[in-house]
Amino acid sequence: MADKPQWLIREDAGMPALVALALRQMLGIREPEGLPSLRDLKVRAPDQADASADLERQWRDYWDMAVEPRAHPAEGPLELIDGFDTLVALPATGAEALRAAITPLAAPALQYAREAHNRYLDTMKTATGGGAYRAYASAIAEFEREIGRRAHSFELNVQVLPFSQRGIWWIGALTVAVTDGLRRDVVAFDAAIRPIIAELA
Repeated sequence: MADKPQWLIREDAGMPALVALALRQMLGIREPEGLPSLRDLKVRAPDQADASADLERQWRDYWDMAVEPRAHPAEGPLELIDGFDTLVALPATGAEALRAAITPLAAPALQYAREAHNRYLDTMKTATGGGAYRAYASAIAEFEREIGRRAHSFELNVQVLPFSQRGIWWIGALTVAVTDGLRRDVVAFDAAIRPIIAELA
């Protein structure tokens, strides 16, 4: 019994990820390439100046910590940024450009993240009847039938986010982002999550 494979899947519309993505959009940061914009949040005008390379690099470091904090621990002490409750902590040194750029954006970024998080809680309870686990169990069972063996133990984090495009994207070593509309579509989500599970299991 002790050597039975185990899998751990955590699903959320995490406030840290939502705040980071709202700030990304407000600042005009293009990283990570291929990740779409958020719905219901203004996109910067095309003629506005691009974010500096320094600002992009600092945001990318912050994004990695926000998405997978255990895999990307800070090298030095962190400081909470005013206006973001406990959701944004940046390195005490080396993130000055990002700190200056995001501080005035705290209120709208936090409001957007709260609304999106609450929408996820409301709609996912309705869409899954509170049984988000079933979608993953079904995909794992199907994978095991196809491959003819038990799934290896694995860990996966799923961020369900209000992106403007439907799809699923790797955003960390153990983390994917999936559009909320795709997550609510049982058949399409099952097909989309299966290759992810096959990669890990």
